[in-house]
Order: sequence, then structure tokens, then C-alpha cells
Amino acid sequence: MNCPRCFRKKLYAIRRGKRRCAHCQYEWNPQQLPLQLFFREWDNLLHWFLHGLSTQTIAQETGLNRQRILRALHRVRTAMVQDIPEVFSGTVEIDETYLGGQWKNKRAKQKRQPAKRGRGTLKTPVFGILCRGGKVWAEVVPDVEAKTLMPLISRQVKPGSTICSDTWKSYTGIAAKGYMHRLVDHSKKEYVDQQGNHINGLEGFWGYLKRRLAAKGGIRREKLPLYLAEYVWRYNHRKLKIQQQIKEIIHLLLNKKYTKI
Repeated sequence: MNCPRCFRKKLYAIRRGKRRCAHCQYEWNPQQLPLQLFFREWDNLLHWFLHGLSTQTIAQETGLNRQRILRALHRVRTAMVQDIPEVFSGTVEIDETYLGGQWKNKRAKQKRQPAKRGRGTLKTPVFGILCRGGKVWAEVVPDVEAKTLMPLISRQVKPGSTICSDTWKSYTGIAAKGYMHRLVDHSKKEYVDQQGNHINGLEGFWGYLKRRLAAKGGIRREKLPLYLAEYVWRYNHRKLKIQQQIKEIIHLLLNKKYTKI
């Protein structure tokens, strides 16, 4: 038997049949946590999930029922939503993007309406912050107005940091909040200014996110925050090996008590 949190083998028997890990001090009841089932099924499922396989293919590889896999992955994504990066400092990039289905998949009523790109589109707005050399944070937002974005910036970025953005009007007033504000004017085809300021890192993440979502073949709007959390998590842990990523996810699941598939 191994510790389900840190996977060490040295354990102590304590009160009421529980076990305690000598390394991380985690306590659990083996009768309530079927460890063999936990390790065999979750480890196998997460291995194929992190390799980007479809639900149907995961079912074929693991022998698990497809509905059980869907429930399990929903729990994984729900746990990922809670894995929020620490407050950013230093130089950060901020930007917004819009997510939605491809034009060929739109309903006939939607196709009859004039198509819009960028701000003003009917797609779902997403706001993101990227810390240079570090992690990204992103969230589905109701709109991209200053009243919505400013509180998110204040919550996720430490005062005194340098913020790079484009010239969208909602970013006016960032300097008054205690930040160094650097602008890149995309309307003038400027993507890196003379001082080297840019938001190319976050633009790169948007591209990565849209390619991954497009490969899904369509996601319901109400489920978009979960899939956004998944790809934010994948991006933030991209430098870890698959087995290390599995351990991180299992740690999240144990903390949320999501142990049964």
C-alpha cells in the first residue's frame, strides 16, 4: 500500500483503522478509499487523457465505460478550475479573446446575421493574464468593459508590476491603479514597440487554446469554463513529465475528495 497523496510506502496505523503517511502526514481510511481501484483506473485514465486522446479512444484503451470516463474527466476539470496561480508580479501581459464555434457549424439563423470579428462578436469573451516566464490565468467574462476587467487585474496582478496591453479603451486607467502601463498599438500593425514591449506570449496562448478547442469539434457554452481551465492547467504544467502531471492531478482530486470514477 502506498500513500495516495505522495506515493511513499512508509505508513503508520492510527485510530479507527486509518493510515498516516510518515512523509506528508496525510491520513485516510483504506476502507473508504479503494486504493487498488484508485491507482489502476485513475492512473491509466489520466495517462491517456494527458496524451490528448478522445473519450472513445480512452474507453477502448482502459476498458472503462464511456459514461464513467465522462464523469471522471468532468471531476478533473472541476478540480483544475480551483488550481489558480499565485498573484503575478514583474512584467505581465493582458488581453482578451473570443471563443465560439466555426462558421460552418452555426445555425442558419446565425448565418443570416452580419458576421463580426473581435469586439462586438456574438462569441464568448475570455480575459487572460500571462506572467512573463511563468504561468497564465484566464477566465470567461460577461463582457470586456473596464468595470469587469479592472477588478480581475487588481486581484491577479501585484501593484507596482509592469502591464503590457493593446490600446483597448477598457485598459485606460491601469496606471492610476498603481501599475506601470505599456501599450502596443495593433491598429498601426505594431506588435513589438521600440522598448520591446509586447503581448505576443498571451497571443501565443490564445492560439494554442483555440487549436485545442477546435480539435474537440464543438463545446457547449456552459461547459467552456471547464475546458478553459483544463488548457490553462495544461499550459502552466507543460514542463512537467506526464507522470508528474498525473501526480499533480491526483493531488487535486484527493484534496477535493474526487476519488471514485
